[in-house]
Amino acid sequence: MTSIALPRLLRIGGGALQETGETLRQLGLSRPLVVTDRFLLDHGLVERLLAALRAGGIDATVFADAVPDPTEASVAAALAALHGRDHDCVVGFGGGSPIDTAKAVAVLARRGGRMRDLKAPHQEDRPGLPIIAVPTTAGTGSEATRFTIVTDERTDEKMLCVGLAYLPVAAIVDFELTLGKPPRLTADTGIDALTHAIEAYVSRKANPFSDGMALQAMRAIAPNLRRVCRTPGDRAARAAMMLGATQAGIAFSNASVALVHGMSRPIGAFFHVPHGLSNAMLLPAVTAFSAPAALERYADCAIAMGIVPPGTDSAGAVDALLHELRALNAELAVPTPKQWGIDRDRYRAVVDTMAAQALASGSPGNNPRVPTADEIVGLYHEAWE
Repeated sequence: MTSIALPRLLRIGGGALQETGETLRQLGLSRPLVVTDRFLLDHGLVERLLAALRAGGIDATVFADAVPDPTEASVAAALAALHGRDHDCVVGFGGGSPIDTAKAVAVLARRGGRMRDLKAPHQEDRPGLPIIAVPTTAGTGSEATRFTIVTDERTDEKMLCVGLAYLPVAAIVDFELTLGKPPRLTADTGIDALTHAIEAYVSRKANPFSDGMALQAMRAIAPNLRRVCRTPGDRAARAAMMLGATQAGIAFSNASVALVHGMSRPIGAFFHVPHGLSNAMLLPAVTAFSAPAALERYADCAIAMGIVPPGTDSAGAVDALLHELRALNAELAVPTPKQWGIDRDRYRAVVDTMAAQALASGSPGNNPRVPTADEIVGLYHEAWE
């Protein structure tokens, strides 16, 4: 039996932001805390959201101090802002970090405690406050997932937290919010979305529903990723990337990610590499490691991405997929950890800890080829070069 979980409402397309107030009213909500970041506040995007809420007769309080890679401390600050008034829901507005912060706040508001008590393998299904997600990047898919990630400052561990409590009740997916995003952010978030789709499809927890979403996401993302990086104002490419990111989020929320994500989180926690970028650093090497255990599944990915035509033999399709992933990283100037400026000695000093944290997250256990700690260490060293 397959169990599928989705947001109750999805509003997708250019101009969807204007329907945010109406969406809250449909859900019987009227007192939101908007969780966002300082950049979006200073550049006027938060005001666009607030105007859409006011048009629906809703006044909101804003917490604009969400930080990249949210920590327990930053979540606590947002939670204090929520407790300052009688809020009945939380709106996450931004990339993955504000939305992850909003999810954590919504759960802790009802449950209490600390996020470190909720990290995987704990499953938190008891509902918190309703979450409405409004992504401003085409990458994380967090608007449609039952996950959040918060860093434990004591251990530099990015804690994966899982459960239906983190699944937004509604998502407003408006590609117009991504117009003007810089090429580096566009590339990193786009490869993040592509990684979600690939990993959902090859995951040991894949199912027919997630397969359909993952393949659709790859078909949307692959032909448009280079295009949207070359021409940031291309509305059709932006729309395809935004839809693909949401489809990929639905796919991995209902199938799970795998080894790339398991290894990516510790790189982000220890060296503050943006999540999409750390996924991109790892994707070619991890795919090469994993593909022999699932040749046909990875071949399907190559076909869905338009790299090879249907009917191509699996081995040839996988070779083409690996070539494409390496070429994509080269064209989009994805650095290695070494090129990004990570200190070699520091990297080597923590690589065993990173491998242990990757395994503890549970994601590598969903990989077609389940790695040992030593194999993960080897992949970290391979990615370094």
